[in-house]
Amino acid sequence: MNKAVILDRDGTINVDKGYVYKIEDFEFIPGVIESIKKLNDNGYKVIVITNQSGIGRGYFETEDVYRLHEYINSELLKYGAYIDAFYFCPHKPGDLCYCRKPRAGMYHRAIEDFDIDKKAMFIIGDKERDIVSAKLFECKYYLLNNGITLKKAVDKIVGVKNE
Repeated sequence: MNKAVILDRDGTINVDKGYVYKIEDFEFIPGVIESIKKLNDNGYKVIVITNQSGIGRGYFETEDVYRLHEYINSELLKYGAYIDAFYFCPHKPGDLCYCRKPRAGMYHRAIEDFDIDKKAMFIIGDKERDIVSAKLFECKYYLLNNGITLKKAVDKIVGVKNE
């Protein structure tokens, strides 16, 4: 079984500018690349789970999201970092799908696809809906706010002492 860190995308790894799907609008939050590399180097599967309702609203296409995710990994690879998988829900709020966060569909799929040990799984996001499944799976989580950054959360996960 594998240990894993599941990340939200917008607001957690990149600046949330609202419906980010264009490469030119994507901007890593400072410290994210180094944090993802640290997780890779410490044997964690790094998985992104994100709601992308802009698809269901007709703002952009599924292919745009795939293209952006490929770009994200190509940028990470320049620093020796990578994301193992991206999962996204294309549905709008109010659609009765099983995948849209805070529902657990994408998490179940990732756990199965990567043989993740839920006791060695962490969920990190910037909104309450990102961590609802952490409570369901009884895994550890970090809600990014009030000074908790991805870097600080990752340092705690891998056991780095902060000065």
